[in-house]
Amino acid sequence: MNKNIKLAVAGAVLALSATAANAGIVIPAGDWTLDVSGNVNVYDIYNKSNGTTAINGGLAGTTHNTNATMNNGLLPNFLGFSGSTRQNDLDVAFTISLQPGTGTNSNVGATATSGGNGAFGGSAVASNPGGINTRQMFITFGDKSWGSVKMGKDLGIFASDAILNDMTLLGVGAGGAAAGNTTLGRIGTGYIYADWKPQIAYTTPNFSGFQATAGITQAFQAATYIAGANTQSVNINAAPAYEGKASYSFAANDVTGKVWVSGLAQHQGAFVGYSNNDRVAYAGDIGANANVAGFGLTGYYYYGSGVGTTGQMINGYGQNGATTQLNSRDSYGGYVQATYVLPTKTKVGISWGESKLDLADGETVSTTALIKTNEMWTAGVYHPLTKHLNLVAEYSYVQSKDQGGAKDDSNIGSIGAILFF
Repeated sequence: MNKNIKLAVAGAVLALSATAANAGIVIPAGDWTLDVSGNVNVYDIYNKSNGTTAINGGLAGTTHNTNATMNNGLLPNFLGFSGSTRQNDLDVAFTISLQPGTGTNSNVGATATSGGNGAFGGSAVASNPGGINTRQMFITFGDKSWGSVKMGKDLGIFASDAILNDMTLLGVGAGGAAAGNTTLGRIGTGYIYADWKPQIAYTTPNFSGFQATAGITQAFQAATYIAGANTQSVNINAAPAYEGKASYSFAANDVTGKVWVSGLAQHQGAFVGYSNNDRVAYAGDIGANANVAGFGLTGYYYYGSGVGTTGQMINGYGQNGATTQLNSRDSYGGYVQATYVLPTKTKVGISWGESKLDLADGETVSTTALIKTNEMWTAGVYHPLTKHLNLVAEYSYVQSKDQGGAKDDSNIGSIGAILFF
């Protein structure tokens, strides 16, 4: 199977007992071996919100209403094309993938923010969850003796294992098309999104289970909520972001598992209207999972300064009183997850996680509408109907609290299917 689907199902292997991670459609073509693979998924999502407060960065519903949508889950639909060959003692490969959405939300007869659906929903209109993403375009080259180099756009390095070990990877988690043509899963309620980034990265060979990756990636422009307004930084492309991770996979008798750490650091550039500049945002994490006799357990924790919450560099800085100085906000959180494979090969799981954001030093209550905590409980059932087709049902409860104590909550139920090929 090509690289993009390996990433997609790496977490799925932990979430399901199905053997979806087989190769796709393999085509010999001269010196090259081509691979066409992907997935298709759709979920009927029911979301009942009891919110009354507009919380900046809150993931629960902000109004008291109920809506039902049919959309992708945390994974978009994937259609991936890859090729590999051996040339001049190097393993050379490429991957290009497209991610079309399932939703039909349009600006005709409905708005994206209302969660409604209208006519012409399959057309290329603004805020259309049926649109197409381009998340992956990269080349790799290397050799098993010294490792490999990746150049192009792919899943980010920091926090990548957090999302790949999340059981909601094959489900919905936090509902709604909050991430374009997908839902959020546990993004923002236990980890910061690794995102899809242009990058140049080196990965070592696998040394008896130990492996490490280090790279430079595209820095993200910082956006922060201050005194009821959003402020963005400039000159953010003056330097790249620096990311790395290391992991150790083990197997002893009937016990298998993995331990990992990763980190990120990035210069923020100058903020519009503020005196400080060239601040450094940074974050680190640690996680582990273990599997034995059908039981699986995963634990994860992260901490950051200036990186914000949910998405990288969002709400990472706050104003120091009445000055024009910005200070970093601390963010931290994590999740725990337990799963069990029944004799029918059905996997059941339950997970809890939260992401927290503290006010910056000297920051006042003028930012009370700013998010403080996003928390989510999820229970899921994942059944391999066939070798490649999996049925999924989930229930999630999301609660968001702001810095002033106001809170919103949502109950999200979903049922659907995901097929890998």
